[in-house]
Amino acid sequence: MDIIDSILLGIIQGLTEFLPVSSSGHLELGKAILGDKSVPKESLLFTVVLHFATALSTMVVFRKDILDLIKGILKFEWNDDLKFVSKIAISMIPAVIVGLFFEEQLEQLFGGNILLVGCMLIVTAALLFLADRAKDTNKKVSFPNAFIIGISQAIALLPGISRSGATISTSVLLGNDKTRAARFSFLMVVPLIFGKIAKDIWSGDITYESANFTSLGIGFIAAFISGLFACTWMIALVKKSKLSYFALYCVIVGITAIIFTLLNR
Repeated sequence: MDIIDSILLGIIQGLTEFLPVSSSGHLELGKAILGDKSVPKESLLFTVVLHFATALSTMVVFRKDILDLIKGILKFEWNDDLKFVSKIAISMIPAVIVGLFFEEQLEQLFGGNILLVGCMLIVTAALLFLADRAKDTNKKVSFPNAFIIGISQAIALLPGISRSGATISTSVLLGNDKTRAARFSFLMVVPLIFGKIAKDIWSGDITYESANFTSLGIGFIAAFISGLFACTWMIALVKKSKLSYFALYCVIVGITAIIFTLLNR
């Protein structure tokens, strides 16, 4: 993978991790367009590096929130901060279960399954369209809500289903405040990303042999910088109910991917 490809894929990951258009789906499309010939383990290493970059960009954008949560937890009392962290933990349960017990089945859905990506992008568009028309409230994410949002995050493991789009849309449709929905959506994925990285390293699935560290570093920087921009922008877009534009984009890209697949069979 050359430097230009690394930059492009890094930007794709950074933007689509936060914008509701599916980072996994766009990475699959990007690799297909660029003709990625990486062996699975090399491709996995690059994907992990990009996800690590976007996790760090999330922590930078929400650094004040994260510090406040840590301070609240260290008080060792059942306060709002500990309740919020508990809700994050509950939201992780569905994705952890799917990741542990259905990892092989999920992996089979990746690797150039452009038809599936196209169909799932249209599903993402439908969710965004509905969420954009939901009335905003002052409700906070409840414990039952956290689990339901977690289910949508687990479903978003499918390539083409936007994680941020699915979780924010689910939260808004449950009647939660849009700003709180975006904050919860972005923070809930950070422990999952780090957990997945730790699991891949521990299991030996990631190999560093013949790795191009220059491409990895450039891809990391591109994903981190674009992630900072996209995360901040997305928060503003959710507040202003501008998700329909992304719904239209997902429909166009989804239909294009489906037509491309059918024409090349």
